[in-house]
Amino acid sequence: MMQIDTSSEGQTVISTFEMTPGTCTDVLEALQDAYAQVIRHQPGFRGVAIHVNDAQTRIATYSQWRSREDFQAMLRTTEMRTRNRAIAGMCARFEPVMYDVAATYAPD
Repeated sequence: MMQIDTSSEGQTVISTFEMTPGTCTDVLEALQDAYAQVIRHQPGFRGVAIHVNDAQTRIATYSQWRSREDFQAMLRTTEMRTRNRAIAGMCARFEPVMYDVAATYAPD
């Protein structure tokens, strides 16, 4: 289960994908399939949220991992290398970035 908290250990990865509205559904389906069939079964995976903007020109994923090494190991699998090449081919731009949670705020 994902938890957004400065005290939680782990690696946060925010990935952004830019595409045309005509390919948004294809990219979304490819991402959903990758998470359902492969990524969620990888060691250290804690969870993901997938977001699509109103114009269907951007998708953002927010995922959490036990460690940076777990995330990188998933990327190195043959299956994900193949899938990521296909997804990147449908996008004008694809950028995964690793982050640490600096602060969180909740209502009183």
